[in-house]
Amino acid sequence: MNQSPVLTMDLQSLIDLLPDLSPNDRALIERAYFKAETAHAGQFRKSGEPYFTHCVAVAHILAEMKLDAEAIAAALMHDVVEDTNVTTEELRVEFGSNIAAIVEGVTKLKKLPIKSDGEKKSRTVDREMEYIRKMALAMGDDVRVVLVKLADRLHNMRTLGYMSPDKQRVIAQETLDIFAPLANRLGIWQIKWELEDLSFRYLDADAYRMIANSIDERRADREAYLNRVIDSLRKELVQYGIHNPIISARPKHIYSIFKKMDRKGLPFDQIYDVRAVRIIVDSKAECYTVLGVVHNLWRPIPNEFDDYIAAPKDNFYQSLHTAVLDSKGKTVEVQIRTKEMHEHAEYGIAAHWRYKEGTSRNHDDAFERRIAFLRRLMEFGRDTEDAASFVDTMKTEVFQDRVYAFTPKGDIVDMPKGATPVDFAYYIHTDIGHRCRGAKVHGKLVSLNYMLKTGDQVEIITSKRGGPSLDWLNPNLGFVTTARAREKIRYWFRKQNRDKNILSGREVLEREMKRLGVLDSTPFETVAKWFGHEKLDDFLANVGAGDINGGQIANKILEVERREQEELERTQLKAKAPALSLDVSNGVNIMGTGGLLVNMGRCCNPMPGDRIVGFVTRGRGVTVHRDDCVNVAHEAERLIEVTWGRQSAEQRYSVPVEIIAYDREGLMRDISTMFADERVNMSTVIVNTRHNIATFHLTIELSSLQQLTRILTRLENIASVTDARRRSNM
Repeated sequence: MNQSPVLTMDLQSLIDLLPDLSPNDRALIERAYFKAETAHAGQFRKSGEPYFTHCVAVAHILAEMKLDAEAIAAALMHDVVEDTNVTTEELRVEFGSNIAAIVEGVTKLKKLPIKSDGEKKSRTVDREMEYIRKMALAMGDDVRVVLVKLADRLHNMRTLGYMSPDKQRVIAQETLDIFAPLANRLGIWQIKWELEDLSFRYLDADAYRMIANSIDERRADREAYLNRVIDSLRKELVQYGIHNPIISARPKHIYSIFKKMDRKGLPFDQIYDVRAVRIIVDSKAECYTVLGVVHNLWRPIPNEFDDYIAAPKDNFYQSLHTAVLDSKGKTVEVQIRTKEMHEHAEYGIAAHWRYKEGTSRNHDDAFERRIAFLRRLMEFGRDTEDAASFVDTMKTEVFQDRVYAFTPKGDIVDMPKGATPVDFAYYIHTDIGHRCRGAKVHGKLVSLNYMLKTGDQVEIITSKRGGPSLDWLNPNLGFVTTARAREKIRYWFRKQNRDKNILSGREVLEREMKRLGVLDSTPFETVAKWFGHEKLDDFLANVGAGDINGGQIANKILEVERREQEELERTQLKAKAPALSLDVSNGVNIMGTGGLLVNMGRCCNPMPGDRIVGFVTRGRGVTVHRDDCVNVAHEAERLIEVTWGRQSAEQRYSVPVEIIAYDREGLMRDISTMFADERVNMSTVIVNTRHNIATFHLTIELSSLQQLTRILTRLENIASVTDARRRSNM
């Protein structure tokens, strides 16, 4: 077969990237090359180039990542089944089942039909969401399907300029949202950075050009400066016995610079990691030696040191990061890692792929954990027809930090940060999740909304039968944080018949209304209408199915009560006499006398709605206490009968409140926002935090016991708050 000189040269350059190829592997790649070249003959890309050049480029990307011969061969032929007359069976006969499966998996990503919700056929399914769902379903058991697809997307992004502007933006956004984070999750930073920069170029061309031009304008000065830094490092490292380090200027990634500028609100001039060097040495011990040398040469910047060797990132990235100031005040970022760490940082999961002819693949622990991540996505993708739900799970898995907990047998369960024992139970098995009734961490009972930490050993306590609780779907209670568990719970409730849903919904509604003290005063039908339901049974069925949770019901009732209270206050203000006294004694009637000075007991802080008694003091009139106050329990001879009288709309009573919550960022803000929303003033605030538990002691000013009940309920509905109660000063 006569081949063109250009294509023959392409084949040779591809082979040159893989110097350790066996004769059989070389023959395999050559056969795949000529098969694809023949199949794509006469086909052209938008650029006018032969289509086969794209196949060679994809194979080159994987060869640079040092993937095995099967992956390279599959990359060369990844489009032959879709775009030519070649069949999967033909590939299986000529090249074996592994290569045929990879090509078939890549083909499925484009060939699988987009599915819609059966009950909402008119709904347009987001193509991005459905695409990711298809990716997980199509890869089967071979992660190389994803690696070929990432390489395919990378080359398409490199040549995106030949597409229309609208197409450019759609493809760039999809790449930034899905493919770059996926590459990051798999630890393939080389592809992640390039996908981000290429996407950014088409999504915000002005910002891209500004940063790129700023980098280019100072390239000569920066390179000269970094060369001096590198020379100083080499000379110093030799004195410490490190003779052959690989020291280079770290590549500048435009999108990461943009994100840092945007996140910190800084101009380009103040982004110091534009000046950055990377040092690669032979051993972990040498990494720490180099770190000491760097900090001895230049002054380290506080809070800019990260040890990802001792504590690797969740995508298994390892390196030392530090930033220093030189004698002239210039900042330099320094990364220090071993050759193996560098290989893993650049190629991620691909660095773990080993293939030896006639033997099985050698998977290390990091490889197996990445494979487990992909298989979890595949498993969930088969359980649901809802593309949106699947992608919610996908994005949760990809974007969030990870927690690694253990089963009692020592098996690792990899979950998003913030996961709870209920999430853990559903990760193990759906049925265990449904029957979960309690949990132990390191042998001690914990609440079901306990946030798991890396290293926790978790034991799930189950019942013989039963199902999940509707409370688990209440986001304010924090029982479930993962999309996977939420979907499993919702599906369980959907499967129950309507009568059971109505019964369960009635129980939820009664419980919430009883807790808020409105069970006897507010008809169920009224609450249903607040949610837009004319028929009560329809409303109860939705509650029972989990579409409306107890937190939503409580918030709606509180919202209505607040509006009614505000209207009542406005009416009272209009009706009050101009000369009405604001003296607290106007709110208390003293039986059998009058004209006495009246004070509120500071030990129990009574307010309208409380049962009260009067205590006759010596020289200070009458002090009003709650009738259960311990300070007057043994003073019966000095007690007199008092009652609440007419209250001023402007009268406020000081009430101490205690709030207990798991500490988190934004907790105080959420509490303050709630008080502001209720128009309640906080006169004192004391906060103590210990072992991640925050205790708030507050004094707030209220008008009635009803308002206090409403506020305590709203406080308990704030995320991470475990208890809110009225506190006595006794």
